[in-house]
Amino acid sequence: MAYQSEIRPSQIQALLDKAQSKKYAKYLAKIYIEKARAFDKKTITFDFPVTALVGPNGGGKTTLLGAAACVYASVKPSLFFAKSGKFDASMKNWRFEYEVIDRSMRQADSVRRSVKFKNLKWSREGLSREVVHIGVSRTVPLTERNDMKRYTGGRFDVPDEQIEMLTPAAVSAVKKILDKDFSKFKNVIVHLKDRTTIIAGQTAKGEAYSEFHFGAGESSIIRIVQQLENVPENSLVLIEEIENGLHPLATMRLVEYLIELAERRKLQAIFTTHSNDALVPLPDKAIWASINGNLYQGKLDIASLRAIGGQVSSQLTIFVEDKFAKAWVEESLRNTSNIALDAIEVHALEGDGTAMRIHLDHNMDPSVKFPSICVLDGDSAQKDDPKKLVFRLPGDMPESYLFDKVVATLDRSSGELAVAMLRPFDEENKVRAVVESVGNTNRNPHLLFSQVGKQLNLTPEHRVRDAFLSIWARYYPDEVLAIFEPFKDRLPPERADEGDNA
Repeated sequence: MAYQSEIRPSQIQALLDKAQSKKYAKYLAKIYIEKARAFDKKTITFDFPVTALVGPNGGGKTTLLGAAACVYASVKPSLFFAKSGKFDASMKNWRFEYEVIDRSMRQADSVRRSVKFKNLKWSREGLSREVVHIGVSRTVPLTERNDMKRYTGGRFDVPDEQIEMLTPAAVSAVKKILDKDFSKFKNVIVHLKDRTTIIAGQTAKGEAYSEFHFGAGESSIIRIVQQLENVPENSLVLIEEIENGLHPLATMRLVEYLIELAERRKLQAIFTTHSNDALVPLPDKAIWASINGNLYQGKLDIASLRAIGGQVSSQLTIFVEDKFAKAWVEESLRNTSNIALDAIEVHALEGDGTAMRIHLDHNMDPSVKFPSICVLDGDSAQKDDPKKLVFRLPGDMPESYLFDKVVATLDRSSGELAVAMLRPFDEENKVRAVVESVGNTNRNPHLLFSQVGKQLNLTPEHRVRDAFLSIWARYYPDEVLAIFEPFKDRLPPERADEGDNA
């Protein structure tokens, strides 16, 4: 199920503008990584106050999180970059350079700092800022923590003065994330010296239960929210694997909460994730993919990361710039004879520049067995280049090109189009009238298929799109062949046993 974020576009734009104009008291704006693990002369910018770091396991996400922390004196580099004797490679010549906003030091300009590992130790002039690191251990249940077992047993109790209700702000925030009333939940201070707490709650029927019986996600959300409601404004928050223990919808709502904190409390947050749901509320500029020492800015489908990193068994990978292009190329492949469909993967990368960069980097990777192909939209500003295996779909605007092509066949295809949209064949006249009306009035080609669907009893946009693609492929077989003609020799052939079974 796809979820829609409740963050308004105006909120996103306001925060983008605030970051661009540097209207913060404290803010990490840019890191240049001279050298660190697989990174060599790479730059990451923080163009939005909430940043997602995506990538495959071992891709460098935690390295980036550690680099963000190291410029601040409150964080020891060993928190992220510990060395275990001969079992860790040398960190010699590791170096990070930073552009930071700190209005207590400079009112009208950025502060420049560098952090480097030299002579077996870290050298830095750390800046002052509260940094909150929320690691993966937050989801370890209390029942699995030996240090908390002393607080179990039928006789365990604390004085009333060591019991505090959750604050109204925390109750409200947790309720929005987990869709549950937490007004009766309490913090039980079990160790006064370090203020160790367990959380106590009530079921809907009023039965008491402690954190020893909480789900890992419920416990971690309550603790995260309480911590972030109490840190100083302008703090930096670093969260590892934000989706750990959470339902997909709760993951998205937690990211929405971070955006709300960026507005309300001027916090900056950076988190790592393997979840598409965590990316839903964010603009393209807030997302960075870390893959094999390379950094890519913009939204990526998490499922594409293995292909981007060359970790695929397919004989051909095709990178395209969006979901519509992916559907178009896949429909064309299904209507092409004598090719091994199961040996081809098509990945949408949300942007022509991203698709081009990832394709070129993929083919420069010496570990990649099979080169990729990039297929751009007809209106892409990128240049197609057969020598670099970069090609182009027909038409100036993909959606309008396909729409107009199908409209031209309606005298013959309106009944087929109705059936393809799972409508009765005898609604062909209604379908034709709706399609022609939308074609006459549409101002934004990206909305063509959703507008048709809304007028046909809320038929889903993807079903309308796929129906148009099916009719186009059936009525324009020569155009299907033309898409693959420039690289037909790279399409893996159907195996003999497949043809026999067919």
